[in-house]
This record gives sequence, C-alpha cells and structure tokens, in this order.
Amino acid sequence: MMDQDTAQVLFREGAFLIMNEVLEGTEFGIDYLSWNVGPRFRGVKMIPPGLHFVYYSACSKEGDTGPRKGFFHNFEKKEIIVKRWNKLEEDIEDEQLSSEDLQRYHDNICDLDRNLGPYPYEHYKKWVSLTNHLTWSLCKGLQPVRGRVAAVTDFISSRSNTQSRKDTMEANVRDKSSDQSNECLQDERGETSQSNKRTQEKEEADSEPKNLREAESKLPQMEVKEDSMIRFNKIPQKYPTGSSPTQITKYSMDSSYALEKMISECYNGDENGILGEIQFSFICLLIGQIYDAFDQWKHLVHLLCSCEDALMKHENLFANFITILYFQVQEIPEDFFVDIVSQNNFLTTTLQEFFSNVEGCPLSNTLRKKALRFREHLTQKFKWDFTSEPDDCAPVVVDLS
Repeated sequence: MMDQDTAQVLFREGAFLIMNEVLEGTEFGIDYLSWNVGPRFRGVKMIPPGLHFVYYSACSKEGDTGPRKGFFHNFEKKEIIVKRWNKLEEDIEDEQLSSEDLQRYHDNICDLDRNLGPYPYEHYKKWVSLTNHLTWSLCKGLQPVRGRVAAVTDFISSRSNTQSRKDTMEANVRDKSSDQSNECLQDERGETSQSNKRTQEKEEADSEPKNLREAESKLPQMEVKEDSMIRFNKIPQKYPTGSSPTQITKYSMDSSYALEKMISECYNGDENGILGEIQFSFICLLIGQIYDAFDQWKHLVHLLCSCEDALMKHENLFANFITILYFQVQEIPEDFFVDIVSQNNFLTTTLQEFFSNVEGCPLSNTLRKKALRFREHLTQKFKWDFTSEPDDCAPVVVDLS
C-alpha cells in the first residue's frame, strides 16, 4: 500500500487522467490493474510521471466484455489529460478544450478528487521492471498512427474507399454510354439479346453461391486500416546480399549480422532500442491482448538468443536482455505457458540455444554467471529441461541397408 508521504507527493506532483461520460460497468485499467468503473468514476489521480498504458473495454448490460483498446502516454508532472467516452464508437477520444477550459480543470481538480481513483501504486515497481527500456520516442514510433492499439484489427472495405467508389462510378458511366451507343446500332434482335444478358447477370449476382469460392468472390474486399496497424520494426535478412554459400550458412546459424543491421537501421545505433521493442511487444500482448505482438516478441527474442559474435560484442545488451526475460517470465499466465511452451516449445528451445551460445563463447564471468543463474532459476521454478538437445539438433540416423 502507498504510505501517506508518498500519497501527498504524488497528489502534488503526479498527473491526472480525467475521463468524462464513461459508462458504468466499463472495464478500465492503467498499467497493471483494471477494474469495472462505478457510476461516479471520473478518472485516475496521482499518476507517477513517466510512460503508462491506459486501456479499456466496453461492457454490455449482460456483462459481456468487448475487445480491449488502449494507448500509451508519457505523463508529465502535474499534467491533466482529459478524455471523453464515445458511446457510438465505444472508444475514448480527446476532449476538445480551450486553454481556459483546461485551466479550470487545474483550478478545480480538488473538487473532482472523490471521483478519481488513485493510481495502483502497489504495482508500480512491477510496471517499471517491464518498461524500463521503453522510451516515449520509441513508443510513439511503434504505436499506430492514430495513437491507440486494439486487440481486434480494424478493417475497411476497399469498395467503401472514396477513390474506389469514384473509379467504379466512372466505369459504370462509360459502360452505360457504350451500351447506349451499341443499342442504337443494334437491331431489335440485338437489343433483346443485350437485355437478356443483363437480366441473366443480375440473376447470377442475386443467386445463392454454389461453392465456397463463389461465396468468397461475392464478399467485399477488406483491407486493414493503415492508421490502426502497430508499426513493428521488420527484422532484416539474416545475411548480406551477395553472400557466398559459406557466409549464408554462417549467418543462418549466427544472427549477429541481422542484429547489428537492426540496431543500426531501426534504432539509430542505440542497442537499447531492441530491448524497448521487446518490452513494448510484451505489454501489448500481456495487457493489450494483441496476438500480433506475440509474433514480434517471439521474433525479437529468437534473434537475440541465436547470436554468437554479437554476444561477445554487446555484453551489456545481453545482460539487460536476461533481466528483461526474468521479469517477463514471472508475468506470463500459467495457461499461456501451456500454449507457448508445452505445445510449441518455443521458449525452452530458444533459450536452450542461448544458453548453449553462452557456454561456447569467451564471455566475461559476470555475464556468464548471470546467464547460468537465470537458467538455474527457470529449471527450478518451471522444471524446464535445458540439458537435452532439441529435436532439430539431434543426430539423424540414416538407414543405409
């Protein structure tokens, strides 16, 4: 629990998130705690300055919860952010305020105090341990253009696109004009044939589809809304263009080239950038419930675990990577372990490769001991076996008879 001195400091220096017109029962959360709001809920107070994740889900009267949505924000000291619930969209939007309106919120913040929930400070250390390498600049670059993430991808029909409608309309006008010109030149028999053809086409369009392919052809073409997509960094090709077969083999086994290229091109040479993206992906997965983030998290974890040369060059990077995984593994739900460990065996296989590289490379005692302590911790707590070879590394018996 928060002591009185900390509470007073946070009330003076902390930020406020004002939420107007949020419906009773809506699921609302910040960082590591969520709750269903009551009728007098107006937001959150005493938010520690820094990066936080705000998320929410609409709930029906029957208690059904909608897809989770959320946004990251870097709260400044004493900052007041004002949002409004959009009932039609079941989403949160910025409250349009003048400077005078915002000043009134500052002047009257004490009047709102009893309707503001305190930031869940008991979980703050855990939140920091999961986001300590995630900077606001990196977060802004990864977030969708519209500024919020969603568990369910937003699609738009390509036919509803303005340009598409315009093109279709122009094509219809041309076709109609062409039909009229042709009909003027056709005899009565030709006109009847043209009319019959249009009638047949209409009947075919209105008829029940005969198979799956025909049914799919009648569906509108859906495209992901570009402003809703998380802008994950793409992992580079594992080997340089023009590599010899020997080099391709080397770089396929050692991902150091891809890691160095990614650090240089995606994070402007800052090796902590990839750690921040791992944390961003994990938060989007664990709290945002975004499955696409799981794929990116797996790709980045595997990239680091399959490095050899870079392991010796970037010891501080890999020491921090171990710490990140230590805290993340503590937070993965047990039923999730069943999916990603027992069935797909991703994490144990990937970490086994990492520990093998640690034992085979000339590293400092500090990094080696940290890695082996982490392996021992995983073995004791989760009973993971890192001693047996993974299936793809086991020797293959060839029958020559």
